[in-house]
Amino acid sequence: MTDTEPIAYDVVVLGAGPVGENVADRTRAAGLSTAVVESELVGGECSYWACMPSKALLRPVIARADARRVPGLRQAVQGPLDASAVLAHRDYYTSDWKDDGQVAWVEGIGADLYRGQGRLDGPRRVTVTGADGTERVLTARHAVAVCTGTDAVVPHLPGIDDVRPWTSREATSAKAVPGRLIVVGGGVVAVEMATAWQALGSRVTLLVRGGGLLERMEPFAGELVAESLTEAGVDLRTNTSVTSVTRENGTVVAVTGDGDRVEADEILFATGRAPRTGDIGLDTVGLKPGSWLTVDDSLRVVDSEWLYGVGDVNHRALLTHQGKYQARVAGAAIAARAAGVPLLETDRWGAHAATADHDAVPQVVFTDPEAAAVGLSLAEAEQAGHRVRAVDVDLATVAGAGLYADGYRGRARMVVDLDAEIVRGVTFVGPGVGELIHSATIAVAGEVPIDRLWHAVPPYPTISEVWLRLLEAYRG
Repeated sequence: MTDTEPIAYDVVVLGAGPVGENVADRTRAAGLSTAVVESELVGGECSYWACMPSKALLRPVIARADARRVPGLRQAVQGPLDASAVLAHRDYYTSDWKDDGQVAWVEGIGADLYRGQGRLDGPRRVTVTGADGTERVLTARHAVAVCTGTDAVVPHLPGIDDVRPWTSREATSAKAVPGRLIVVGGGVVAVEMATAWQALGSRVTLLVRGGGLLERMEPFAGELVAESLTEAGVDLRTNTSVTSVTRENGTVVAVTGDGDRVEADEILFATGRAPRTGDIGLDTVGLKPGSWLTVDDSLRVVDSEWLYGVGDVNHRALLTHQGKYQARVAGAAIAARAAGVPLLETDRWGAHAATADHDAVPQVVFTDPEAAAVGLSLAEAEQAGHRVRAVDVDLATVAGAGLYADGYRGRARMVVDLDAEIVRGVTFVGPGVGELIHSATIAVAGEVPIDRLWHAVPPYPTISEVWLRLLEAYRG
């Protein structure tokens, strides 16, 4: 039943994860009344089942690995990790899966929070169904922003329903360390969770359908990560598909395309994401339920004057930080249009254009070694028609890397546009490189000329001196 008459707002946001929160923050800062609708925990996937818990699990793993490479310290850290302490650390960073703090933040910016399932019900109209079945109707004068994110994809395999497989949610929230774990996939979630659970005491088997890991990055990134995982004890099998799964007396049995049987206590499928748009009423506004939302650079859905798709749902860059960036752009665009601004700044790098989605998406994979990249890989740059040159440097040749860790292994690549004389992309692989990638992001997003980068002097002795080595290699 409908609880009240329609309640009018300037903006209605579906989804209170980091993306929805940032849209609401920007529209409220512009003075627009804003409602936020959330069916689960305020704070979303990133806060409770992705970014925060996964990195909390991985931080002790990486810190121990780094410590073991430092003379005078390695002998003190040879023992196993305290798994219960690591899991407790993870629980702390998820606020024990309670969202009180995030709710207070939403209320603090002056937005109204509605708990329940939000669904579009025609243009500029959203119905919210609460847990008790009560319905509220919200209307939006200016915009509805869909920020509902994605769900993990579990393949349709014989026996899958009886196995109760892990997805990324179970992998980041498990209360105990499984004795044996099968991880299916070769992307970021797969390699990060293989890293974490192997270090926490699981015997991990990593089954990868393709020929290598992290195939969206430069080839050497996956190669170095694969080498490290194998050395850590992970049973890594590439070119391996899973054809069926069963659970026999508590044991998971995965049968591969080669007919091998792999046994474990749990199995994690890290095999992609799908938009969480199947039950949000897209059909009421002429769109296909369950589809990705096609948007322009202001994040407004194509052929719509009021509907926005922000974050993972638009399939531009499935990363929390990139979704938050989109949210800032979308919030500014919504506010400008609400104010009647006749011409938005939607040109490249304009205030109302998410240009970085195309040219400067940064990412860090928190494995040992870390892999970090921004912009275009060599192959992507060539496919885009740029005349480019790749410059590679062995990170171990940098003095700061040698001080960081004995036996440092890593590599850096800079992709230079030979016509524009700017950097199109950068990839770093090695311990500690996650903190280097923002300098590369600034170079790529700022389209800083190579001649000017020559004057950006890296402090000595730091790993960031790799920038000088890359420039020297390029200039000859």
